[in-house]
Amino acid sequence: MTKFIFVTGGVLSSLGKGITSASIATILKQSGFKVSMLKIDPYLNVDPGTMSPLEHGEVFVTADGAETDLDLGNYERFIDKTLTKKNSFTTGQVYQSVIKREREGGYLGKTIQVIPHVVDEIKSRIYAAADDHDFLIIELGGTVGDIEGLPFMESIRAIRHEQPKTNTMNIHVSLIPYIKAAGELKTKPTQHSVQELRRIGITPHMLVCRTEKELPKNLKDKLALSCDIDRNAVIEAGDAQSIYQVPLHFIKEGILNPLSEHFNIKIKPNMERWDTLVKNILVPQDEVTIAFVGKYLGLKESYKSLIEALIHAGAHLNTKVNIHWCDSERIEDSGVYEIIGNADGILVAGGFGHRGVKGKLEAIKYARENKIPYLGICLGMQLSIIEYARNVLGIEDANSIEFNPETPNPLIYLIDEFIDQSGNKQLRTHESPMGGTMRLGEYPFEPLKGSKLQKAYGNDEIYYERHRHRYEANPKYKEQLEAAGMIISGQSNGLIEAVEIKDHPWFVGVQFHPEFTSHLETPNPIILEFVKQANKTK
Repeated sequence: MTKFIFVTGGVLSSLGKGITSASIATILKQSGFKVSMLKIDPYLNVDPGTMSPLEHGEVFVTADGAETDLDLGNYERFIDKTLTKKNSFTTGQVYQSVIKREREGGYLGKTIQVIPHVVDEIKSRIYAAADDHDFLIIELGGTVGDIEGLPFMESIRAIRHEQPKTNTMNIHVSLIPYIKAAGELKTKPTQHSVQELRRIGITPHMLVCRTEKELPKNLKDKLALSCDIDRNAVIEAGDAQSIYQVPLHFIKEGILNPLSEHFNIKIKPNMERWDTLVKNILVPQDEVTIAFVGKYLGLKESYKSLIEALIHAGAHLNTKVNIHWCDSERIEDSGVYEIIGNADGILVAGGFGHRGVKGKLEAIKYARENKIPYLGICLGMQLSIIEYARNVLGIEDANSIEFNPETPNPLIYLIDEFIDQSGNKQLRTHESPMGGTMRLGEYPFEPLKGSKLQKAYGNDEIYYERHRHRYEANPKYKEQLEAAGMIISGQSNGLIEAVEIKDHPWFVGVQFHPEFTSHLETPNPIILEFVKQANKTK
């Protein structure tokens, strides 16, 4: 039977429930258990696909094409596992399912209520995510006391009664604030948060205490007594230099004992390789500077997976990757050298819309002309094709129909139809609604023999990477581009997946998002090769 660990948060948001959940999952996975994870988001959006990256951060894409919260990316990166649309759901999805079933007569004319109908839908989704795993770790977004979280809390309470006592565990992540003027750590907010949980009918079995200062023994004892939790189940979670230290910190804090005692099983993780990679992140032998050209730099979490993928590559190369943030709009105002300077490599990230495009084009031209290792991702690949067409082929009005629907030379265009992940035919026009017309999820690609892409990925004929975009490179210009020295090095059923430049030390653009498949233990091949090449040119 699957064992369930529910992780809730108290006092305020952004305490690191996702990292806490992923760290506990890592410890269990490294102990030999089959582990999966689930993120529940209480907002009413069906998914974060149409949310602004400046408000919500990155949209993570699963292999089967679900647009999810960025926490799912952390889960995959920590437990080195591919998750699916079953591993994430929102209030919007729950109510959508319930209302659809009601409209179809599935409730046989009954009055539809939060209890039992909404709660039953939540429970069924939790059980579906459990599948045949030994453990399922469920993170509930938001904070205890939020009105939108109540149906989920009721579902957690109900599952506790449906399962044997040793099959469910409630872990509460809470803040222990330090009041500088008083020189004291305060436990009262956590006590109130636990009281609210117990009022709802949930008793936490473990407290994970986020704190800037070390928790003294007497404070841990006070929390254990006031919150009715075993003394060894009060776990300190201080700030860490790297998120990948957190599982190691938890083990030092003694988290194995309360976990083992509660589930009545032996938990003995082998963290040797993990520890080595973390040491490479914290005390690397080498360092390299990557100019990261983007336009959502107001919230760095817009590029969460890509930042982490660079860290993974650095960990495996024993190299610190210094990210030099380059706002593409500032490049337009101040000039490319002024902003990028003497970076060892240039990375142009994805994005939507025409804002900042001119600066990205200038950064690409700078990398091409100065033979600096370059990696373009999604829009970064599309713009590298446009830049090459304009400045090498001499097609001055080369463009994407995303920026100019009437362009006479659409190097980047919308294909009228393609077969999506589910095998259904997708029809797209420039006016189509954005949410339903993107190529989402995992698609195969074939690397060209002898290309830099093949050197990075290996000798298999087919590899898989994830997509999130509407527009495609136009194959009509393939021959012209190749005749001028641009290599089409990766294709997927006739669609252009990757480009390279023949007379450049290392210039690669990819249509897919390689960062989505990068994990600490298994870095993405093309990002690893990019950092390796940048390190060579220092």
